[in-house]
Amino acid sequence: MSSTHVLATAGHVDHGKSTLVRALTGLEPDRWAEERRRGMTLDLGFAWTRLAGVGDVAFVDVPGHERFVPTMLAGVGPVPAVLFVVAADEGWREQSGEHLAAIDALGVRHGLLAVTRSDLADPAPAIEQARTRIARTSLGLVDAVAVSGRTGNGLDLLRDALARLVARLPEPDSDAPAFLWVDRVFTIGGAGTVVTGTLPAGTLRVGDELDVLPGNRRVGVRGLQVLGRPVEQVSGVARVALNLRGVDRHDLRRGDVLAEPGTRTTTSLVDVRVTGAPLVRANAEVVLHLGSAALPARVRPLDDRHARLQLRAPSALIVGDRGLLRDPGRRDVLAGVTVLDPLPPALGRRGAATARARSLALTPGQPDAVDELRRRGVVSGATMRRLGVPPPALPPASGDWYVDGALADRLREQLVEAVEALTRDEPLSAGLPLEAARQALGLPDQALVRDLVKEPLGLRAGRVVAGRTATLPPALQASVAVLRSELAARPFAAPDAQRLRELALGARELAAAERHGELLRLTPDVVLLPDAPEVAARALSTLGEAFTVSEAKAALGTSRRVAVPLLELLDARLMTRRTADGRRRMLGAADPAG
Repeated sequence: MSSTHVLATAGHVDHGKSTLVRALTGLEPDRWAEERRRGMTLDLGFAWTRLAGVGDVAFVDVPGHERFVPTMLAGVGPVPAVLFVVAADEGWREQSGEHLAAIDALGVRHGLLAVTRSDLADPAPAIEQARTRIARTSLGLVDAVAVSGRTGNGLDLLRDALARLVARLPEPDSDAPAFLWVDRVFTIGGAGTVVTGTLPAGTLRVGDELDVLPGNRRVGVRGLQVLGRPVEQVSGVARVALNLRGVDRHDLRRGDVLAEPGTRTTTSLVDVRVTGAPLVRANAEVVLHLGSAALPARVRPLDDRHARLQLRAPSALIVGDRGLLRDPGRRDVLAGVTVLDPLPPALGRRGAATARARSLALTPGQPDAVDELRRRGVVSGATMRRLGVPPPALPPASGDWYVDGALADRLREQLVEAVEALTRDEPLSAGLPLEAARQALGLPDQALVRDLVKEPLGLRAGRVVAGRTATLPPALQASVAVLRSELAARPFAAPDAQRLRELALGARELAAAERHGELLRLTPDVVLLPDAPEVAARALSTLGEAFTVSEAKAALGTSRRVAVPLLELLDARLMTRRTADGRRRMLGAADPAG
């Protein structure tokens, strides 16, 4: 397994940065002849070296000129540490401040100051000025080294300081979902499409399949290179080149994301926390710089520290992503942002924005399963993984669904109230259909309704019903009592349609009585007592080895209208068995067919 450490080289002095990186690594970070001719970095440059005790260190050399700030941000965005370069003979410049503001907004916490061109001027004033400014940012108090890329003075001290910085960097999680922001796309003859980027965590392997986001195209990893060397797998943090199959170079661009399938969500609407500068005005047109992407967006403030961003084009975001906002017409950084929710709810009703801000204020700003479940109430494990949040360490409520415990209690109470109201308003109802219950509770799956059904509720034939405490209406109870009395005297003398009308027992009334265990319907209009099958079996057992329908009818003292469906019920319950000649035999424990 291969891994490296990755730093960005930032600061205003382009020729000083490039000369320093060249002296450190022996490689040329400026890839274009125009860059070398003008002494100005125009695009992202890459170089690397090996430091004693810590291994390989890669540098992403970013442009310093104000015209190339988006390119600079594409290089700084994905990396965990920065080598900040200031020239001794120029000191702090306006663009130095812009680079530092961007680093601060992105929340980069690890860095080192290099004051280059120290052969041309005393580096002490530049060191003091730069360290003072840097100390007020997320980088805090940094080590500083005076160096000359031209003469080589101080390079050994810089290497030692870089090694100490790298040793302090947090260890990335090699088992985390792998992803990277694409910063270069090109074609190599005979190999096809190649992309490069910084892998912050996780592990990539030759043969892996990845999603290209946005667009959700599936590609395969044909080959991997780290620092110019082919490898079979690599773990973050690392500068990586991927040879991809299944995609043309023209279908990829800087700002796309390569990610393990199912581990990022594509969105055009995102709720964020704003840090640093005060929140910009409502409906302001801004650019969200995140990873290597520059995304035009419109701002909707929720309060002074939370906002909703409407992106002009979708991007692949997860909870905890860090970025910054810039005014496209100005050079300064407006604010840093942390992604809190890439799949936010609609804000339709009055006061929804204020309520949303209160909810977001409780959110930690990093992946947290408990918080995600609290805010969403009901969420699938697949959705949580696409949000970058590991599912909670508890069994799902049903299938892949997780339900917040407090919400589950409230939903169960609502379900009981809904079923009780239905029973009260429509006493003959067969119960609340599962789909109606799902819609009433606002749940995404009927399985979640089933999980809520506990005493005093029950499930019957796809409906939620009241438990044993439910009773028939008094008038219906009286009619059923008369019918049960008549059947008790003559168990198989099922009432005819005329008698049922006299008792006001229609189809709904009979169905309700059957659900309450008061009657048994053989057919919609053939009604007996619930124990009729057992009483019939005892009577029929006296008929000998086999009997006909007519013999059964005589033994039971009933009509063919009753005898035929009753015998069919006995067959279904394996109390009798029909023979080839149309007769029936009683089945018992000793009968092999039973």
